[in-house]
Amino acid sequence: MPSAAHAQVVALLRSLPRPVASAENVQAIRTALDAIPTRAPRGVASHQTRAPDRPAEWLVHEDSDPDVRLLYLHGGGFVAGSLHTHRALAGRIARAGRAAVLLVDYRLAPEHRYPAALEDALAALRHVRDHGPLGPGRARRLFVAGDSAGGGLALATAVALRDAGERWLDGVVTLSAWTDLSASGASIRAAAARDPMLDPELLPVAARLYLGGVSPSTPLASPLFADLVDLPPLLMQVGEHEILHDDTIRLMAKARRAGVDVETDIALDMFHVYQLFSMPESREAIGRIGAWLRRRAA
Repeated sequence: MPSAAHAQVVALLRSLPRPVASAENVQAIRTALDAIPTRAPRGVASHQTRAPDRPAEWLVHEDSDPDVRLLYLHGGGFVAGSLHTHRALAGRIARAGRAAVLLVDYRLAPEHRYPAALEDALAALRHVRDHGPLGPGRARRLFVAGDSAGGGLALATAVALRDAGERWLDGVVTLSAWTDLSASGASIRAAAARDPMLDPELLPVAARLYLGGVSPSTPLASPLFADLVDLPPLLMQVGEHEILHDDTIRLMAKARRAGVDVETDIALDMFHVYQLFSMPESREAIGRIGAWLRRRAA
Protein backbone atom coordinates (compact mmCIF):
# COMPACT_ATOMS: atom_id res chain seq x y z
CA MET A 1 0.00 0.00 0.00
CA PRO A 2 1.43 3.42 -0.89
CA SER A 3 2.70 5.58 1.95
CA ALA A 4 0.97 8.69 3.30
CA ALA A 5 3.81 10.74 1.82
CA HIS A 6 3.04 9.22 -1.60
CA ALA A 7 -0.58 10.37 -1.35
CA GLN A 8 0.58 13.88 -0.44
CA VAL A 9 2.98 14.05 -3.39
CA VAL A 10 0.28 12.83 -5.79
CA ALA A 11 -2.15 15.44 -4.47
CA LEU A 12 0.47 18.15 -4.90
CA LEU A 13 1.28 17.11 -8.46
CA ARG A 14 -2.38 17.03 -9.42
CA SER A 15 -2.83 20.55 -8.08
CA LEU A 16 -0.09 22.02 -10.26
CA PRO A 17 -0.79 23.58 -13.68
CA ARG A 18 0.53 21.58 -16.62
CA PRO A 19 2.06 23.79 -19.30
CA VAL A 20 1.54 22.55 -22.84
CA ALA A 21 4.83 21.77 -24.55
CA SER A 22 5.60 24.11 -27.43
CA ALA A 23 8.53 26.16 -28.60
CA GLU A 24 6.86 29.17 -26.96
CA ASN A 25 6.23 27.38 -23.64
CA VAL A 26 9.63 25.75 -23.13
CA GLN A 27 10.60 28.40 -20.60
CA ALA A 28 7.42 27.73 -18.60
CA ILE A 29 8.28 24.04 -18.45
CA ARG A 30 11.82 24.84 -17.36
CA THR A 31 10.50 27.14 -14.65
CA ALA A 32 8.09 24.46 -13.40
CA LEU A 33 10.91 21.92 -13.12
CA ASP A 34 13.10 24.45 -11.34
CA ALA A 35 10.62 24.36 -8.44
CA ILE A 36 11.84 20.86 -7.51
CA PRO A 37 14.05 20.85 -4.36
CA THR A 38 17.73 20.88 -5.28
CA ARG A 39 19.85 20.79 -2.14
CA ALA A 40 22.51 18.09 -2.04
CA PRO A 41 21.65 15.56 0.71
CA ARG A 42 23.44 15.42 4.03
CA GLY A 43 26.98 14.13 3.79
CA VAL A 44 27.24 14.87 0.05
CA ALA A 45 29.65 17.57 -1.09
CA SER A 46 29.16 19.29 -4.44
CA HIS A 47 31.43 21.36 -6.60
CA GLN A 48 31.01 22.72 -10.09
CA THR A 49 33.27 21.79 -12.98
CA ARG A 50 33.24 21.30 -16.77
CA ALA A 51 32.77 17.98 -18.59
CA PRO A 52 34.61 18.64 -20.83
CA ASP A 53 33.07 21.89 -22.09
CA ARG A 54 29.59 21.70 -20.55
CA PRO A 55 28.66 22.92 -17.06
CA ALA A 56 28.70 19.99 -14.64
CA GLU A 57 28.74 19.27 -10.93
CA TRP A 58 30.44 16.55 -8.89
CA LEU A 59 28.37 15.08 -6.05
CA VAL A 60 30.53 13.02 -3.70
CA HIS A 61 29.51 11.42 -0.41
CA GLU A 62 32.04 11.07 2.39
CA ASP A 63 31.99 7.28 1.74
CA SER A 64 32.23 7.58 -2.07
CA ASP A 65 35.09 5.89 -3.90
CA PRO A 66 36.42 8.61 -6.26
CA ASP A 67 37.42 5.92 -8.76
CA VAL A 68 33.89 4.48 -8.97
CA ARG A 69 32.14 7.08 -11.11
CA LEU A 70 28.67 7.59 -12.50
CA LEU A 71 27.57 10.11 -15.11
CA TYR A 72 24.00 11.25 -14.43
CA LEU A 73 21.82 12.57 -17.27
CA HIS A 74 18.76 14.48 -16.06
CA GLY A 75 15.25 14.18 -17.42
CA GLY A 76 13.01 16.92 -18.77
CA GLY A 77 11.92 15.77 -22.21
CA PHE A 78 15.16 17.02 -23.82
CA VAL A 79 13.78 20.56 -23.45
CA ALA A 80 14.16 21.18 -19.71
CA GLY A 81 16.03 20.02 -16.61
CA SER A 82 19.38 21.17 -15.27
CA LEU A 83 21.97 20.82 -12.53
CA HIS A 84 19.48 22.67 -10.35
CA THR A 85 16.55 20.29 -10.87
CA HIS A 86 18.41 17.01 -10.32
CA ARG A 87 21.12 17.80 -7.76
CA ALA A 88 19.21 16.19 -4.88
CA LEU A 89 18.42 12.98 -6.77
CA ALA A 90 21.96 12.59 -8.12
CA GLY A 91 23.34 13.25 -4.63
CA ARG A 92 21.16 10.55 -3.09
CA ILE A 93 22.43 8.08 -5.69
CA ALA A 94 26.02 9.07 -4.88
CA ARG A 95 25.36 8.40 -1.21
CA ALA A 96 23.56 5.08 -1.77
CA GLY A 97 26.06 3.76 -4.33
CA ARG A 98 29.19 5.13 -2.62
CA ALA A 99 30.18 6.49 -6.01
CA ALA A 100 31.30 9.86 -7.31
CA VAL A 101 28.43 11.19 -9.45
CA LEU A 102 28.86 13.80 -12.16
CA LEU A 103 25.67 15.63 -13.14
CA VAL A 104 26.06 17.28 -16.54
CA ASP A 105 24.13 20.16 -18.11
CA TYR A 106 23.82 18.83 -21.67
CA ARG A 107 22.44 21.06 -24.41
CA LEU A 108 18.64 21.29 -24.67
CA ALA A 109 16.11 21.60 -27.49
CA PRO A 110 14.76 23.46 -29.30
CA GLU A 111 17.90 25.61 -29.22
CA HIS A 112 20.01 22.47 -29.77
CA ARG A 113 18.34 19.55 -31.50
CA TYR A 114 19.34 15.89 -31.86
CA PRO A 115 22.12 14.76 -31.73
CA ALA A 116 23.45 17.59 -29.52
CA ALA A 117 22.40 15.94 -26.24
CA LEU A 118 23.94 12.62 -27.31
CA GLU A 119 27.19 14.31 -28.35
CA ASP A 120 27.39 16.02 -24.95
CA ALA A 121 26.64 12.79 -23.09
CA LEU A 122 29.33 10.87 -24.98
CA ALA A 123 31.90 13.61 -24.42
CA ALA A 124 31.02 13.81 -20.72
CA LEU A 125 31.23 10.04 -20.25
CA ARG A 126 34.67 9.88 -21.83
CA HIS A 127 35.69 12.81 -19.63
CA VAL A 128 34.45 11.04 -16.47
CA ARG A 129 36.37 7.94 -17.48
CA ASP A 130 39.60 9.95 -17.40
CA HIS A 131 38.86 12.67 -14.80
CA GLY A 132 37.46 12.12 -11.32
CA PRO A 133 36.51 14.51 -8.51
CA LEU A 134 40.17 14.58 -7.41
CA GLY A 135 41.54 15.34 -10.87
CA PRO A 136 42.91 13.32 -13.82
CA GLY A 137 42.95 9.55 -13.44
CA ARG A 138 41.23 6.55 -14.97
CA ALA A 139 38.02 5.29 -13.37
CA ARG A 140 38.10 1.81 -11.86
CA ARG A 141 34.37 1.35 -12.53
CA LEU A 142 32.18 3.58 -14.68
CA PHE A 143 28.39 3.82 -14.99
CA VAL A 144 25.87 6.06 -16.72
CA ALA A 145 22.37 6.72 -15.40
CA GLY A 146 19.41 8.96 -16.12
CA ASP A 147 15.70 9.50 -15.66
CA SER A 148 12.98 9.90 -18.29
CA ALA A 149 14.62 11.51 -21.36
CA GLY A 150 17.94 11.18 -19.53
CA GLY A 151 17.31 7.45 -19.13
CA GLY A 152 16.79 7.06 -22.86
CA LEU A 153 19.87 9.19 -23.43
CA ALA A 154 21.90 6.96 -21.09
CA LEU A 155 20.88 3.90 -23.13
CA ALA A 156 21.61 5.68 -26.42
CA THR A 157 25.04 6.63 -25.07
CA ALA A 158 25.78 2.99 -24.25
CA VAL A 159 24.67 1.95 -27.76
CA ALA A 160 26.84 4.65 -29.38
CA LEU A 161 29.87 3.58 -27.34
CA ARG A 162 29.40 -0.03 -28.38
CA ASP A 163 29.04 1.00 -32.01
CA ALA A 164 32.35 2.89 -31.67
CA GLY A 165 34.03 -0.25 -30.34
CA GLU A 166 34.43 1.19 -26.83
CA ARG A 167 33.51 -1.52 -24.30
CA TRP A 168 34.67 -0.01 -21.02
CA LEU A 169 31.27 0.95 -19.56
CA ASP A 170 30.32 -1.18 -16.53
CA GLY A 171 26.57 -0.60 -16.39
CA VAL A 172 23.54 1.57 -17.12
CA VAL A 173 20.81 2.61 -14.67
CA THR A 174 17.50 4.05 -15.90
CA LEU A 175 14.61 5.58 -13.99
CA SER A 176 11.37 5.73 -16.00
CA ALA A 177 13.35 5.83 -19.24
CA TRP A 178 11.82 7.41 -22.35
CA THR A 179 13.04 4.88 -24.91
CA ASP A 180 10.50 5.37 -27.71
CA LEU A 181 10.01 8.87 -29.09
CA SER A 182 7.41 7.54 -31.52
CA ALA A 183 5.07 7.11 -28.51
CA SER A 184 3.84 3.66 -29.54
CA GLY A 185 3.58 2.17 -26.03
CA ALA A 186 0.06 1.16 -24.96
CA SER A 187 0.65 2.48 -21.43
CA ILE A 188 0.83 6.07 -22.71
CA ARG A 189 -2.96 6.10 -22.97
CA ALA A 190 -3.81 3.26 -20.59
CA ALA A 191 -2.05 4.89 -17.62
CA ALA A 192 -2.80 8.53 -18.44
CA ALA A 193 -5.35 8.95 -15.65
CA ARG A 194 -3.08 7.31 -13.07
CA ASP A 195 0.17 9.19 -13.72
CA PRO A 196 0.10 12.63 -12.07
CA MET A 197 3.62 13.50 -13.20
CA LEU A 198 3.61 13.27 -17.00
CA ASP A 199 0.96 14.31 -19.52
CA PRO A 200 0.73 12.17 -22.69
CA GLU A 201 0.17 15.32 -24.73
CA LEU A 202 3.67 16.52 -23.86
CA LEU A 203 5.44 13.58 -25.48
CA PRO A 204 4.93 14.18 -29.23
CA VAL A 205 5.59 17.90 -28.90
CA ALA A 206 8.78 17.43 -26.86
CA ALA A 207 9.91 14.74 -29.30
CA ARG A 208 9.35 17.07 -32.26
CA LEU A 209 11.24 19.91 -30.56
CA TYR A 210 14.18 17.58 -29.92
CA LEU A 211 14.21 15.70 -33.23
CA GLY A 212 13.46 18.45 -35.73
CA GLY A 213 12.96 16.49 -38.92
CA VAL A 214 14.67 13.30 -37.73
CA SER A 215 12.54 10.15 -37.56
CA PRO A 216 11.41 9.25 -34.01
CA SER A 217 12.44 5.64 -34.68
CA THR A 218 16.11 6.65 -35.11
CA PRO A 219 17.95 4.16 -32.84
CA LEU A 220 20.21 6.71 -31.15
CA ALA A 221 17.20 8.91 -30.38
CA SER A 222 14.85 6.04 -29.45
CA PRO A 223 17.00 3.16 -28.13
CA LEU A 224 14.01 0.82 -28.20
CA PHE A 225 14.71 0.55 -31.94
CA ALA A 226 18.47 -0.04 -31.52
CA ASP A 227 20.41 -3.28 -31.71
CA LEU A 228 21.01 -4.04 -28.02
CA VAL A 229 23.53 -6.87 -28.38
CA ASP A 230 26.65 -6.57 -26.19
CA LEU A 231 25.37 -3.75 -24.02
CA PRO A 232 26.67 -3.64 -20.43
CA PRO A 233 24.41 -4.77 -17.56
CA LEU A 234 21.22 -2.73 -17.08
CA LEU A 235 19.15 -1.81 -14.03
CA MET A 236 15.80 -0.38 -15.14
CA GLN A 237 13.34 1.12 -12.66
CA VAL A 238 9.80 2.01 -13.66
CA GLY A 239 6.50 2.78 -11.94
CA GLU A 240 3.51 0.51 -12.35
CA HIS A 241 1.19 3.46 -12.94
CA GLU A 242 3.23 5.61 -15.30
CA ILE A 243 2.62 6.34 -18.93
CA LEU A 244 6.15 5.29 -19.94
CA HIS A 245 5.81 1.90 -18.25
CA ASP A 246 5.90 0.11 -21.62
CA ASP A 247 9.03 2.00 -22.71
CA THR A 248 10.94 0.14 -20.01
CA ILE A 249 9.15 -3.21 -20.27
CA ARG A 250 9.60 -3.50 -24.04
CA LEU A 251 13.26 -2.49 -23.96
CA MET A 252 13.92 -4.87 -21.07
CA ALA A 253 12.41 -7.77 -23.03
CA LYS A 254 14.35 -6.89 -26.17
CA ALA A 255 17.62 -6.55 -24.24
CA ARG A 256 17.14 -9.95 -22.60
CA ARG A 257 16.51 -11.55 -25.99
CA ALA A 258 19.82 -9.99 -27.08
CA GLY A 259 21.60 -11.64 -24.15
CA VAL A 260 22.02 -8.51 -22.01
CA ASP A 261 22.05 -8.85 -18.21
CA VAL A 262 18.94 -6.85 -17.22
CA GLU A 263 17.43 -6.30 -13.78
CA THR A 264 14.01 -4.65 -13.81
CA ASP A 265 12.50 -2.97 -10.75
CA ILE A 266 8.74 -2.31 -11.15
CA ALA A 267 7.38 -0.18 -8.31
CA LEU A 268 3.73 -0.88 -7.50
CA ASP A 269 1.39 2.13 -7.63
CA MET A 270 4.24 4.51 -8.55
CA PHE A 271 4.22 7.30 -11.13
CA HIS A 272 6.81 8.74 -13.52
CA VAL A 273 10.22 9.38 -11.88
CA TYR A 274 8.79 9.02 -8.38
CA GLN A 275 12.38 8.84 -7.10
CA LEU A 276 12.60 12.63 -7.37
CA PHE A 277 10.40 13.08 -4.31
CA SER A 278 10.94 12.62 -0.59
CA MET A 279 8.90 9.56 0.38
CA PRO A 280 9.63 6.02 1.59
CA GLU A 281 9.13 4.47 -1.85
CA SER A 282 11.78 6.77 -3.32
CA ARG A 283 14.28 6.00 -0.58
CA GLU A 284 13.75 2.27 -1.10
CA ALA A 285 14.25 2.59 -4.87
CA ILE A 286 17.44 4.61 -4.50
CA GLY A 287 18.64 2.06 -1.95
CA ARG A 288 18.20 -0.66 -4.57
CA ILE A 289 20.14 1.42 -7.10
CA GLY A 290 22.91 1.86 -4.56
CA ALA A 291 23.08 -1.85 -3.81
CA TRP A 292 23.25 -2.68 -7.53
CA LEU A 293 26.06 -0.18 -8.08
CA ARG A 294 28.04 -1.46 -5.11
CA ARG A 295 27.73 -5.06 -6.35
CA ARG A 296 28.91 -4.06 -9.81
CA ALA A 297 31.77 -1.99 -8.40
CA ALA A 298 33.07 -4.71 -6.08
